[in-house]
Amino acid sequence: MDDKYVIGVDYGTASVRSILVNAHNGTIVAEAEYEYPRWKKGLYCNPSKNQFRQHPMDYLEGLEFTIKNLIENVSKGIIQNVKAITIDTTGSTPGPVDKTGTPLALKDEFKDNPNAMFFLWKDHTAMKEADEINNHAKIFETNYIQYSGCIYSSEWFWAKLLYALRADTKVSNDMVTWLEHCDWMSFLLTGGTDYKNIKRSVCAAGHKALWSEEHGGLPPEEFFTSLDPLFKNLEHPLFSETFTSDTVAGNLCAKWALKLGLDENVKVGVGALDAHLGAVGGQIKPYYLSKVMGTSTCDMLVIPRSDKKQILVPGISGQVDGSIIPGMIGFEAGQSAFGDVYDWFKQLLTKTTFDYILKSDLDDEVKQQLIKSIETNILMDLSEAAKRLPFDAYSELAVDWFNGRRTPNANPYLKAGIFNLDLASDAPNIFRSLVETTCFGSKKIVEHFIEKGIPIKGIIALGGVARKSDFVMQTMADVIGVPIKVNTAEQSCALGSAMFATVVAGIYDDVETAASFLGQGFDKIYKPDLESTKLYNERYKAYQQIGDFLEAK
Repeated sequence: MDDKYVIGVDYGTASVRSILVNAHNGTIVAEAEYEYPRWKKGLYCNPSKNQFRQHPMDYLEGLEFTIKNLIENVSKGIIQNVKAITIDTTGSTPGPVDKTGTPLALKDEFKDNPNAMFFLWKDHTAMKEADEINNHAKIFETNYIQYSGCIYSSEWFWAKLLYALRADTKVSNDMVTWLEHCDWMSFLLTGGTDYKNIKRSVCAAGHKALWSEEHGGLPPEEFFTSLDPLFKNLEHPLFSETFTSDTVAGNLCAKWALKLGLDENVKVGVGALDAHLGAVGGQIKPYYLSKVMGTSTCDMLVIPRSDKKQILVPGISGQVDGSIIPGMIGFEAGQSAFGDVYDWFKQLLTKTTFDYILKSDLDDEVKQQLIKSIETNILMDLSEAAKRLPFDAYSELAVDWFNGRRTPNANPYLKAGIFNLDLASDAPNIFRSLVETTCFGSKKIVEHFIEKGIPIKGIIALGGVARKSDFVMQTMADVIGVPIKVNTAEQSCALGSAMFATVVAGIYDDVETAASFLGQGFDKIYKPDLESTKLYNERYKAYQQIGDFLEAK
């Protein structure tokens, strides 16, 4: 019997990655990555206003480039046996579309309008709108935000939509609906031409868009139109059905089959959010916290539906039946900035230096070599130096809210801080405190779940930070005081998408079975050092006290 193959596509914050996977043994036979060129140039973004938008052309070009690259590097026999594609994306990353389901930014009149583009997950321009939604929800007898952690976030679907409606009359008048990036991708590949046929992902709808079977789907029309009459411009409910990612969205349409070099019989799965499918790719198990660690963290947890027992966890990013693994309740928490904190510090140290190098009389090739060497090595060198540093209760201490706080209890207004500085404070000492504080933020999430009645049996780590930084992972194990297993998969989100694609193709009955065949196992376990854990426990108390002070200001 010929082997069968599937494609998993993962849209991250800065690039898209695609992998071609043998569906029987999990071997990755080809992979490709494409950095978004417009995003890389900083187009349509304004960090001072928390505005982070992405042009759909970056997504389209990336999809075509990566999948064509996969196909060009394998035999015709493999291409003929590709059976399904599933796509994950960042979220909540929604945008406006017309009646054909075409993003407005793909039309000439909107091509350079940031409000017509996709609002990236970390876009916080809708902080005011999120506050209004939270206050508005209090006047209704049904608590429509209770399954979203009881606090609606500016990172999410409805807050961003309300901001767009208010900020841009032209966009408001021309949009017919508002949809997540992951939902657009499956609609696009299946040749959709009517927005009413868009299949909405339950994980995006449940965690980000107030969808819940417990209150009959989306909140009623009155919930939105009494918040702002601008919502009357849209159809209500915006959608009435959601789907888990083991569902077939349709077959690959003729246009995209020709464009990608694949067969029209290839199945396309319903999309989902990257961290959710990343947790599956990282072989999540019930009651194990799966930490997808990159620019931010998404902390995923599943429990069997039969164990639910009316558990309601406030202060997280939602709990949704079927959002991670169909048949289980999926919980999401996370940190708004994790790797971003380290990148901020790198930029702080290097930007002025790079400016001076570029202005210098050095040869252009030498300039580029210097910049590349610093870019490549600075965090690694800081980690090695920080690892050797002694520290005590009075050493530099930081609070990790560089992009506000996601969990527990979302608050985008909070700011970070670095304390206990003196004239001896240098880059390695400050970097050590930044790594420590991001791990303190992770510890707070673990404690929050336990306090709300959900035991944590262990921690699974995956993603770029988990794979690349021994210093961060050992610090986290020491801070939390439990062993942490790191999944072997380099591309856990894309692999999770591939696992779901095997179910969509009918190769396996469910994603748990798919994970048992395609999962890549664990290659590292970080065990806590008990003496270090004691010291971190003392410093954690100070971290909490300073955090309480900052929040009360």
